[in-house]
Amino acid sequence: MYLALFMCLFLLLFFFMNKKPSCKVYLIDFVCYKPPASQKCSKPSVMKLAKQHGYLTEETEDFTRNLLERCGIGDSTYLAETFFKPSYKPLMKDSRREVEMAIFGSLDMLLGKTGVRADNIGILIVNCCIYNTEPSLSSMIVNRYKFRENIITYNIVGMGCSAGLLATGLAKRLLQVHHNSYALIVSTESITENCYVGKDRSKFLINCLFRVGGATILLSNRSSDQNNSKYELLHAIHDNTSSSDRSYNSIFREEDNAGITGVNINKDLLAAAIDTIKPNLITVGRLILPIQEKLAYQVTYITRKLLPSLNIQQYIPNYSKAVDHFLPHVGGKPVLDDLQKTLGLSDEVMEASRMTLYRYGNTSSSSIWYELAYVEAKGRVKEGDKVWHLSFGSGFKCSSVIWRAMKTIDHGDDNPWTDEIGQFPVTVEFGPFPIDFAPSS
Repeated sequence: MYLALFMCLFLLLFFFMNKKPSCKVYLIDFVCYKPPASQKCSKPSVMKLAKQHGYLTEETEDFTRNLLERCGIGDSTYLAETFFKPSYKPLMKDSRREVEMAIFGSLDMLLGKTGVRADNIGILIVNCCIYNTEPSLSSMIVNRYKFRENIITYNIVGMGCSAGLLATGLAKRLLQVHHNSYALIVSTESITENCYVGKDRSKFLINCLFRVGGATILLSNRSSDQNNSKYELLHAIHDNTSSSDRSYNSIFREEDNAGITGVNINKDLLAAAIDTIKPNLITVGRLILPIQEKLAYQVTYITRKLLPSLNIQQYIPNYSKAVDHFLPHVGGKPVLDDLQKTLGLSDEVMEASRMTLYRYGNTSSSSIWYELAYVEAKGRVKEGDKVWHLSFGSGFKCSSVIWRAMKTIDHGDDNPWTDEIGQFPVTVEFGPFPIDFAPSS
């Protein structure tokens, strides 16, 4: 008996002595791309250009106008340069120019403000959903900045608006094994060749919501960067419900009956989103919620199961007791409305997401960084604050990343909101959304 006890103690001691502590990961800084004013386009101008390009019928014109007026965007979002030409005939070089402007514009600024040399970056992760090219976008960046030959590079494609946080989770894992390293994340999208010009209404929403944007993010596991970093990465949680046909088919790129390619968004979108977001929220809750909130949730959950006749409402945990800034992906107005209702969130909590959607539109995976830039520009991020990034996208996938502010953040001239933050928030009133996203039976 004593020998067995001794062996157990020895094994436990051996385990703890040989367990490698996970290194801390810091976010040194990030930059969001702000396109030139010449690419700014109001909703009436969008309609004018669409009619000029000749792919709207009288019927689809009214439907598109209703979508634009009610999807949550304002009159100062940015279109790609190709849409301002007399006819819509995009070329591959036009798409490449769009991503080059977003990537190089933000990355030049990021490297300049951090002082990190290109040859010090050991990991590069680029995510861009629909646009894919050869050589890859990561190769394009390596060539431009002459990164070192042994740099570790990844290209994440086809993974929707959640890909930016998926890239963050991947970078976190890589930084656990590649010590004393910098990891660069580039999140962007190209809308140049992805305008739908057919007549299938289920494919029109992409035209109305998605706009030009991009962000670059610099992470480090170097202990010497602790004092000059903005945030520490605490948790990265990812969920994927692609095994469900309903989730898998809710957002799908395909040809219509006329052979015209577009992204189809069907009526199962909201149901698929909530089904994927819920398990992610539960995992986040287990990691960050105070014990009182966990107990309240568990008690009502068990009571509802054992005594359904009492008709007790499920307790919704108060996540604001664990995080100071909740930044869900902008998605679109119906998704934000449903998320706010499901979690019982205030308009103030949703402000950064709704204002980002209004000002910049849906810039895909980079949208969450425009939201963080918003709260920074408002002067709301204080030392010790917890920031919760939540993104979701096709598949269906959901990712959460929790950050802790290392210091009180003062926004700089590179913040895309700096010269206009005093104008926000604005009061936005929209009518009923013209697409029914109620789940199909």
